Amino acid sequence: MMKLTCMFSFILLFGAAGLVVFIHLQDPEEIVHQQTPGLRYHTGSQQPKKDCTSSNNQDGKMPLYAADKFPIANQKASLHPVPNGAALEEGASRKQNILVVIKDHSQKSAGANSARTHKRRRRFVIKKSPILIAVNSSFHNLPILKSEDRNDVKWKSLYKTQRERKQIMRETCSKYKSNNKRIITPYHVSRIFVEDKYRILYCEVPKAGCSNWKRVLMVLNGLASSTKVIQHNTVHYGNYLKRLDGFDRKGINHRLNTYTKMLFVREPFEKLVSAFRDKFEHPNNYYHPVFGRPIISRYRVNATKEALRTGSGVTFKEFIQYLLDVHRPVGMDIHWDHVNRLCSPCLIDYDFIGKFETMEEDANFFLHLINAPQNLTFPRFKDRHSDEERTTTQITQQYFKQLSPSQRQRSYDFYYMDYLMFNYSKPFEDLY
Repeated sequence: MMKLTCMFSFILLFGAAGLVVFIHLQDPEEIVHQQTPGLRYHTGSQQPKKDCTSSNNQDGKMPLYAADKFPIANQKASLHPVPNGAALEEGASRKQNILVVIKDHSQKSAGANSARTHKRRRRFVIKKSPILIAVNSSFHNLPILKSEDRNDVKWKSLYKTQRERKQIMRETCSKYKSNNKRIITPYHVSRIFVEDKYRILYCEVPKAGCSNWKRVLMVLNGLASSTKVIQHNTVHYGNYLKRLDGFDRKGINHRLNTYTKMLFVREPFEKLVSAFRDKFEHPNNYYHPVFGRPIISRYRVNATKEALRTGSGVTFKEFIQYLLDVHRPVGMDIHWDHVNRLCSPCLIDYDFIGKFETMEEDANFFLHLINAPQNLTFPRFKDRHSDEERTTTQITQQYFKQLSPSQRQRSYDFYYMDYLMFNYSKPFEDLY
C-alpha cells in the first residue's frame, strides 16, 4: 500500500475475487496530523446552516438536524490555556469530492474472509475532504470588573453568579461527558454569530431571546442606530451577521481563543412550550406541512383529510409523542433541540452564561462588561404575537398537565443534561 501526501491512498487488494484497485480518502480517525503540543485537530464536513427562524420560513430551508454524532471533549477551564500560536496544517478544500470506483473481476475461489468482505464493497463511494480546526483553548476569559465596579455590591454579585454557573457547567461536563478527544468541527460552531468590533461570539438558543440578541449585535456592529428600528425579518433573513463557520480554520481558531464567548439559556420545559405555541398554535406555512402532517399522520387515530393535508391543529400531546419517539416521522428542529447539541458547551468554553429568567439583568451586565455604549440596553419587546402573553412557568405547567406522569418523566429525561448543566430545578415534584 502506498500513501500519498494529499491524504489519498492507492490500495491494491488481492483475493479470490480478483484484483481490486480503488482510490481511498481516509476517514478522520485514519488521518494523523503534525500537531503542536497541546493542540488537536479534527476533520469534519460542513453542515447546512440553520437559523433561529420565524414561523414564516421564507428561504425554504429546513432547519433540521441530521443525526450525526460528534465526539465530546473533556472540559478544561479557560484559566489554564493550551499553548497557542502554531501554524495550522493545510487541509484539502471543503467542497472537493472524490468519486471512488471499485472494479471487481469476479472469480470463484476458496479464499479467506477478507476477500468476501472486499467483494461486498462493489459500489461508488463519495467522501468529502476534511477541514482541520484547532481545538478551543481560550485564554480570554470573562472580562474583569472595572476598578470602579469592584466595590459595587450588584456587580460583584453578578460576577460571582457567572463564576458559579461556569463551575457547574464544567463539573457536569467533566462527570458526564468525559472523553479523551477534544475536537471541533464546523458543525460545532455553525450556530455561533460573530461581532468583530467588540469581539463577541454569541451562540444562539432559539426561544431564549435570540432575536433581540441579534438586534444588539447588529447595533454593536454599527448596522443600526437602535434595536427598535430592526424588523423581525431583517434579523433573521437579512444575513447581516456573520457566522463563525463562515471563516477559514485560522479565523475560527483565532476568534475562539480571543473573543468573549457567551450564550443564553432557558428552562427546558418552558422553552419547549414556547416553541410549540409559536410554531403550532399559529398559522405557519413551514412547520405545519413539514412537521404537522407527519405528526398527525403517525399519532392521530382517524385523522381527517383536512388535517392530513394541512398539518394544522397538532396537539401538545401529539407533539410530545413525536419528540419522545426514537423512530420520529420527521427530524429534530433547533427550536426544541438540546442546548448541549446546539452550542457544545462541553467543548467550547463559554465565558458568559446568561439565563432567560434573569435576561434583563444578565444581558445588561454583559454589555457593561464589554464596554458597550451606555445608551444600549437589551430590548424586552415581543415582536411576534405581541398581543399574546409570554410563556411562563404557570402556562408551562398547564401544558404538561395534559400528559401522563410517564410522559412527563420521559420528557424530563430527554432534557436531563440541560437541567443539570444549567442548574434548573425539577419542574414537577413527582419526577425522579
